Amino acid sequence: VQLVESGGGLVQPGGSLRLSCAASGFSFSSYRMSWYRQAPGKERELVAAITNAGGSTNYADSVKGRFTISRDNAKNTVYLQMNSLKPEDTGVYYCYAYRLGYNYWGQGTQVTVSS
Repeated sequence: VQLVESGGGLVQPGGSLRLSCAASGFSFSSYRMSWYRQAPGKERELVAAITNAGGSTNYADSVKGRFTISRDNAKNTVYLQMNSLKPEDTGVYYCYAYRLGYNYWGQGTQVTVSS
């Protein structure tokens, strides 16, 4: 089982990034997918989640209207489009796969929002 995140980096406030998480080794379309983030000195928090078929999403209040989660089950990939980035969005972003009795984490990708 692998979850491999990519797309992180350094961006100025107000900028955009698109994170990708490529999954392998499990039945991707059966899993609810989420993005979490962890800022320095803080607990890991849920950013966004999407159901296995992509019909429903939910977001942390802090990112509503700025971030969009999506998935492509044909490519076994989940995305996080991040717009209007703020310094407080800085952190390591993790991909997470869940279904009853099973869960997997990616290794994380660093996002830094700074001028």
